[in-house]
Amino acid sequence: MALQPKQPDSCPGVLRPHQAADGALARVRLPGGALEPPQLDVLAEIAGAEPIELTSRGNVQLRGVADLDAARERLTAAGLLPSPTHERVRNIVASPLSGELRGTAAALDRALRARAELAALPGRFLFALDDGAGDVAALAADAEIRDGVLHLDGHPTDLAATVDRLLDVAQAFLDLRADEWRLRDLPDGARRIAAALGGTVTGPRAVPSPPMPPPVGWFDRPDATVTLGMGVPLGRLDPRTARFVAAVDHPITITPWRTLHLHGLEEGVAETVVRVLAPMGLIFDAAAPLLRVSACVGDHGCARAQGDALAHAAGLAAGTYGGIDHDERVHVVACERGCGAPPGEHRRVIVTGKPDE
Repeated sequence: MALQPKQPDSCPGVLRPHQAADGALARVRLPGGALEPPQLDVLAEIAGAEPIELTSRGNVQLRGVADLDAARERLTAAGLLPSPTHERVRNIVASPLSGELRGTAAALDRALRARAELAALPGRFLFALDDGAGDVAALAADAEIRDGVLHLDGHPTDLAATVDRLLDVAQAFLDLRADEWRLRDLPDGARRIAAALGGTVTGPRAVPSPPMPPPVGWFDRPDATVTLGMGVPLGRLDPRTARFVAAVDHPITITPWRTLHLHGLEEGVAETVVRVLAPMGLIFDAAAPLLRVSACVGDHGCARAQGDALAHAAGLAAGTYGGIDHDERVHVVACERGCGAPPGEHRRVIVTGKPDE
């Protein structure tokens, strides 16, 4: 009996963008969220007057891209589009304060692109590298190394916690799936994949809550440098501000909480960065309400939208529309689909264009 065809993968990329109401939307994968300053400059140039959107997997999106061919050339030259076959499967998150995992994420990306068959992975399949902080573990990745233990959809296993084993998990998922997008959708998926690789699930599913607030502020590092974590209001980074961040000329990480980190700063430089970037709108205060509010693009770029989700979210953070509680996470959407929802518990607000709703 012939196998039923699998559902087409609609996750956008650069080579196959999503046609939104405001034009082509191109998602650029950043394994481990890693970004170098010249690459951020390229993203700002392509974005033009539109904000660079930070996604819930530590990637970025460019909206209203008019010249896709030119954008693809620039991104390829900058090292942001290294594989036309594996572009949309390079979904890797890593604990942003771990310098070691930055290198591991890069190695995982290279090894992933070297396995031709893994180009068939769904664009929603997610790899994670968690240093034990439990931060990216909150995303319930399909294949994850958490504090030295390989997890399958949050289930601990006795499989070797190596890059190669993560990719073996991905191949086993491809071998077993019908039209499932994620390992969690595959019936008894964790146990079946562990068994296929000669291992077992060793405990119940454990997915921690996402960090609240997200890691922003001043972080002294073991090598006597400083990492600065800064919130990006509603995950929309103005290109001019992006260029100022790039001008600091230090490694950057885009996090799954729509924040960014600057690494390896001397103390005096870090103080200057805060003085320059805070007035430009980047958030260094972990108690800022804007860190607990997110939104879909709403009627700024979606044909389905019934209202201005971004304005409503900003208003909630400012204390209007009832405001938000000090320990509450809110996601504002402009239709029932609820795109862009963060992981973990949160209150969903649907706007319809009427200011009193």
